[in-house]
Amino acid sequence: MATTAYMIKHFGVISVAKFFAVFGLVWGFLMGIPLAAGLGGMASVMDTQALGVGAGLVGLVLMVIIGGVGGFIGGAVVAIVYNLVLGATGGVEMDLEVKQ
Repeated sequence: MATTAYMIKHFGVISVAKFFAVFGLVWGFLMGIPLAAGLGGMASVMDTQALGVGAGLVGLVLMVIIGGVGGFIGGAVVAIVYNLVLGATGGVEMDLEVKQ
C-alpha cells in the first residue's frame, strides 16, 4: 500500500468555527438536560411546578445557544492560533494511505 505525504498549510477560520459550533450545540444540549432537570426539581421543592418547567426549558434552550456560540468563537480562536503558529512550526504532516 502506497502512502502519500501531505501537509496542512492553513485552516479556514470560518470552516473550523462552524465545525466547532456543531460540537458546541451538542454539548449545550447534553449539559442543558441536567440543568433543566435541576431547575424543575428545585421548582417542585418550592411548590411552583409550572414555573419550574418553563425555567427548565429556558435553561435548556440557553445552554444550546451558549454552546453553539461558544463553540463558534472557540473554533475561530483555535484556527487563528494554529495559523499563527504555523509560520513558526511549518504545519502538520500527515501520511495518507491510498485505498484501492
